[in-house]
Amino acid sequence: MTFFDAAILGLVEGITEFLPISSTAHLMFASDILGLAQTAFVKSFEVAIQLGAILAVVVLYWRKFLEVETIKKVAVAFVPTAIIGATLYPVIKNALIGNTLVALAALFAGGVFLIVFERWHLARPATEPRELTYKEALLVGTAQAIAVIPGVSRSAATIVGGLALGINRQTIVEFSFLLAAPTMAAATALDLYKNAGEFSHANWGALLVGFVVSFVVALAAIKWLLRFVKTHDFTGFGIYRIVAALLFALLLLR
Repeated sequence: MTFFDAAILGLVEGITEFLPISSTAHLMFASDILGLAQTAFVKSFEVAIQLGAILAVVVLYWRKFLEVETIKKVAVAFVPTAIIGATLYPVIKNALIGNTLVALAALFAGGVFLIVFERWHLARPATEPRELTYKEALLVGTAQAIAVIPGVSRSAATIVGGLALGINRQTIVEFSFLLAAPTMAAATALDLYKNAGEFSHANWGALLVGFVVSFVVALAAIKWLLRFVKTHDFTGFGIYRIVAALLFALLLLR
């Protein structure tokens, strides 16, 4: 992997991590388009590059991470993903990450689901901003756990789970940002613990480039999404997922 490849993947990660379109799937497809084989390092890179996006959340929401109630609710929501991620790590790493067919199918199906869900949700009365309960935090975390499947989208699963519970759109989007920090940090730490010993100096250099690029781009993406959700639903993202899945299928499966 060259530094140019790392920068492109960092750009993709920064843009897609917090949007309901699956950063994992986009990183996989971008790697394929760049001609990068799904080696052990490339798979680890696609996980570890999330560190940049994590830092963007911490920089923008550091005050939230000092609130005891917020930390407790994020911790409760993190539990289901932690259990499933640790238990199924070998399956996730060896059978799911890098599986183009799985990612394409999940990206397409998720797009259809988003469109159908938004039609149902918009027919319901609008809700006012409020704090999540601990039960809701646990249920949102359980919904997030579905995103161990590449192409599902961690943010989409979290946000849709919250909306289905009647949580205000902006509230659940911000909670999704906060929940991303321990989720991605744990996934990255676990992967690096198991694989970092096999990285070369060049590998670490590429990871640093991707980290910096994803951090800068994620800062802008988070701010954009917060403005977007004030006046839009996610139907457009659903349409994008369907179109993207079809285009990627044409490019990658021909």
